[in-house]
Amino acid sequence: MSKIKETSTNFENKTNLKNECTSVYGASLISGQWTLSICCYLQNGKLRFGELRKCLPGITERMLTLQLRKMEQNKLVTRTVYAEVPPRVEYELTKIGAELIPILSMLEKWGEKHKEFIVEKVKL
Repeated sequence: MSKIKETSTNFENKTNLKNECTSVYGASLISGQWTLSICCYLQNGKLRFGELRKCLPGITERMLTLQLRKMEQNKLVTRTVYAEVPPRVEYELTKIGAELIPILSMLEKWGEKHKEFIVEKVKL
């Protein structure tokens, strides 16, 4: 996840879109490759880093860390560190992050319909 140069046209275009359209702003918060998957697993409650890692076998530890940091920065998840040996860290959706749950459900239903539509088109 490299940063876009703030002097680039791409950065300026993305910033303008986010400022003009709240839908684009909202989509940018969940646009990471793994963000929606992480939200789906966290909708059932708190998970430790290792548990999340097991739920997402295709993700590297570094990418999971980066995605969780971005989600924490965007106030979608909270990270709780317990003073234990070994240290225990849990992640959970924030109140505003939990508001994504019905949206994820609707997106899932839409995805199923779209898949069926594409399969029907291919059969023709």
